[in-house]
Amino acid sequence: MSHIDDLPPLRETIATYGLAAKKSLGQNFLLDLNITMKIARAAGNLDGVTVLEIGPGPGGLTRSLLASGAKHVVAIERDERCLPALSEISDAYPDRLTVISGDALELDHKAALESAGVSLGRDRVKIAANLPYNIATPLFTNWIGDTSWPPFWEGMTLMFQKEVAQRITATNEDKAWGRLGVFSSWRTNAAIAFDLSPQSFTPPPKVTSSVVLVQPKASPLNVEIHRLERVTQAAFGQRRKMLRQSLKGIGGEALLGKAGIPGTTRAEELTVEEFVDLANSIG
Repeated sequence: MSHIDDLPPLRETIATYGLAAKKSLGQNFLLDLNITMKIARAAGNLDGVTVLEIGPGPGGLTRSLLASGAKHVVAIERDERCLPALSEISDAYPDRLTVISGDALELDHKAALESAGVSLGRDRVKIAANLPYNIATPLFTNWIGDTSWPPFWEGMTLMFQKEVAQRITATNEDKAWGRLGVFSSWRTNAAIAFDLSPQSFTPPPKVTSSVVLVQPKASPLNVEIHRLERVTQAAFGQRRKMLRQSLKGIGGEALLGKAGIPGTTRAEELTVEEFVDLANSIG
């Protein structure tokens, strides 16, 4: 019995179901329920909230979200070996856990939530996950790149490699400033809540991890996503060059002139507002 519910300790669950972490799936399990509870608390008040979780594995964070008062957890798990362990959690928390077997990169998350009985636009939804490292960045960019805004989620509490977390939370005053930071700061307010050492995981990864809190901006700067993608790709694709050179293929000096930006500027010097101005100046 654990200290948060009547279910067995996670190490016992892993042994029972033979859930050795698979490197091919980017799995690094959190087995310390003190840590998973800390992540759940970082997500804020979960009363009345449906939480979308990606890659629950043996269910440590799942249990903590439920024990912390989440109304409903909708968990997407690709590894079918984990389904019996998650079924035990579902039995312990009746009608509060829905497990969807599938690849989170391929599934429509809005449709998955609706299939679990969630009414988007009416029910409160948050996202919380110890994201598998190999799919963390594309999942994040998909969530913040949604064509509809405000998004279906009101906040995200996500685990990344620390290096990726620094890129997500960077500003143009940081060395980590790049395309990911531009898109993140364009539509969200993101901050690192705390770090976790490799020893917190089984098996230990070779890097430090960070929990990032993400809040959507109600009214982000107006720009078409494909234009912003085009500008940031060109600018950071040759980040050591001046913008008059790196942006030559999409307008160069003429584009910079429209946005009022000197051609000698480099990509890492621009603010998100200036990137938006450039994107909106594309003919």
